[in-house]
Amino acid sequence: MIELSTDADRSRSAAEATLRALPRWFGLEEPILDYIAQTAVFPTFIASDGRRDVGFLTLTPYETTAAEITAMGVRPELHRRGYGRALVAAAEAHARAERRSILQVKTLGPSHPSEAFARTRRFYEALGFIPIEETTAFWGESNPCLILVKSL
Repeated sequence: MIELSTDADRSRSAAEATLRALPRWFGLEEPILDYIAQTAVFPTFIASDGRRDVGFLTLTPYETTAAEITAMGVRPELHRRGYGRALVAAAEAHARAERRSILQVKTLGPSHPSEAFARTRRFYEALGFIPIEETTAFWGESNPCLILVKSL
């Protein structure tokens, strides 16, 4: 089940539990704390298996017709079970309802050897996101950022 959270404490809790369960993707404390804080400010969707929260997605709207998936994760033991796809679908529907026409996401670029992030890129591309540019302007030389977009 996917829902747009209206409970800031639940959003923070779901994000923190999920992010800390994904050290291959989210291993730095400062970004983890930033992502958790963003759940209190921006629309956050929560995935639940009926007993517990198992994932989240935070969507940042821009002043333009775009929005960005700024953080998303699903507990690793539940990967490939449809939670990530459902979270993105909910974010897309929300963005469309707000008359947004572009959805963006940033992830570690292909020039970095991380297999975990290669999986992440394949996930977004399978959902119709198109890689636009790899840049070091956001996260520095050692963490090349790939910008992907999807027309809504």
